[in-house]
Amino acid sequence: MVSTAPKSPEQLADAEDRVRLTVAQATVRFLGNQYVERDGVRQKFFAGCFGIFGHGNVAGIGQALLQDEVESHAAGSAPNLRYVLARNEQAMVHSAVAYARQADRLQTWAVTASVGPGSTNMLTGAALATINRLPVLLLPSDTFATRVSAPVLQELELPGSGDVTVNDAFRPLSRYFDRVSRPEQLPAALLGAMRVLTDPAETGAATVALPQDVQAEAFDWPVSLFAERTWHIGRPLPDRAALLRAADVIRAAAAPLIIAGGGVIYAEATEALAALAARTGIPVGETQAGKGSLTHDHPQSVGAIGSTGTTAANALASEADVVIGIGTRFSDFTTASRTAFNNPGVRFVNINVASLDSVKQGGVSVVADAREALAALNDALGDYTVGEAYRARTAALIADWNDTAAAACAVTDAAPLNQNQVIGLVNALSEPRDVVVCAAGSMPGDLHKLWRTRDRKGYHVEYGYSCMGYEIAGGIGVRMAAPDRDVFVMVGDGSYLMMATELATAVQEGVKIIAVLVQNHGFASIGGLSESLGSQRFGTAYRYRGTDGRLDGDKLPVDLAANAASLGADVIRVTTGAEFAEAVKTAKASERTTVIHVETDPRVSAPDSHSWWDVPVSAVSTLESTQRARARYADWKRVQRPLIRPADG
Repeated sequence: MVSTAPKSPEQLADAEDRVRLTVAQATVRFLGNQYVERDGVRQKFFAGCFGIFGHGNVAGIGQALLQDEVESHAAGSAPNLRYVLARNEQAMVHSAVAYARQADRLQTWAVTASVGPGSTNMLTGAALATINRLPVLLLPSDTFATRVSAPVLQELELPGSGDVTVNDAFRPLSRYFDRVSRPEQLPAALLGAMRVLTDPAETGAATVALPQDVQAEAFDWPVSLFAERTWHIGRPLPDRAALLRAADVIRAAAAPLIIAGGGVIYAEATEALAALAARTGIPVGETQAGKGSLTHDHPQSVGAIGSTGTTAANALASEADVVIGIGTRFSDFTTASRTAFNNPGVRFVNINVASLDSVKQGGVSVVADAREALAALNDALGDYTVGEAYRARTAALIADWNDTAAAACAVTDAAPLNQNQVIGLVNALSEPRDVVVCAAGSMPGDLHKLWRTRDRKGYHVEYGYSCMGYEIAGGIGVRMAAPDRDVFVMVGDGSYLMMATELATAVQEGVKIIAVLVQNHGFASIGGLSESLGSQRFGTAYRYRGTDGRLDGDKLPVDLAANAASLGADVIRVTTGAEFAEAVKTAKASERTTVIHVETDPRVSAPDSHSWWDVPVSAVSTLESTQRARARYADWKRVQRPLIRPADG
């Protein structure tokens, strides 16, 4: 028998290979070796790192990215983590999030920013990512962990706390937050972030704050930290008992309605949904994130639902005796969830990978992957179908809406064009696999109603946070994720002015987008909302201040087309439908980012959805317009119902 004496701690430490790197260099190397796998397909999780360098990260993450690029180039390989320079920190997060959404949450980017305002500029992007359940890794730089130079430039000083920095503002906006104050803390922080980023039920913004002195500190890391690591993204199966309860509720329905949310898209469950809807005859309404769950010409597709929805979907929602939510979080604006479902006996079935969303509205909760749940539900429903009268009513409602939408989008010889006509033109002139991108103003609601989806990834409207300035940055992210698709960015002048600078990033990277810039000299959406609330479009138009001191003078001479050209984009000015059609053909044939500038008539709105969302109106006022609006508000409040209904089983 051979006996071996136990090794000492020193011998064990010497036995493990180690490499000396800074915290920033270790971070870059780790991120470049993270992979995800779903359904047997394995790919890198991080497509790269967006960054703007300054005090705090230029000698840390910045140096690490440079070293990675130089060493990879010398070895004849691509960098572990591709670097892209943007112009605005918030925009970097938007581009990363848009990329993640286009990639069905299976890939994203890291984002690094400097100390202070550079990092806090990312707060809006963090909120957007978390609200929309989309993964992004944020690496905000922080003040000195040692506090040796405190107070350093841009450091927050609180008299009652010495360990709070501005980056603590990320805590409520992130699904995961950590601060690496010592090198030894880095592996746990990065693994914790990866766990959240790759979990469909938990994902959102993951924030790892990196103090600037710690970023540059060296440490002997175990080589195993940098081995390729694969995160397996599973498809949680539905609990059998919950599924059977759901099937029992649906089989008892005479007028069921499916509401398809973003979870259907991310789970690649569109074919399963189409099969179930076709076999059972259950009509399908779509949220903003779920638009594309069915193609527009599917017989059971009744289009958008909610306050920006179609009259077909909202009529069926009002009558439905069973509402089946799949992958939706029942946002009030995109589903009108508090006022739409008016059948006194309405029951709910909620299928969602996240338990938080599965219990909304009460009813039967099924926590599962959407694709797996739909396949199992289709089997559990047996030979159930809706009646022929209900199928006929669904067909008649959607035919009526299609006629209404076609009339709204019809182009005449009159000028200027209106927004409905611009949407119709882009829809008709784009290819089925092209992607339309939008986020804020009146355009998202009009797109939700009027856009005819032909591909499950062809519609990309950010409406969880409805963030002005998202559009161009988001379009860059979408095109990076789908370089074989043309990307049409639909943006109004109000949102364009908030973040036009990312056109320079698109030009720099050779990332072609086609931006349709609609100029109506103000905030069209809020102008319309203001008028409906009795506030007379106050503060929503771009005007000179008049002699009476009010903002009601002539239009400001803002030349947005010239602005776009100054940032390096090709620009085409149009006024008529024929000119617009020719401009789209030119833009699609080009390899360069192109901006199509068109002035529209803001007084022409999209067809009414026959729905409502809750925006409070002043309870008392001396203005007659506000008094009338308050009376209308009181009428709708009488229809509003509690979110939670009696539970089923």
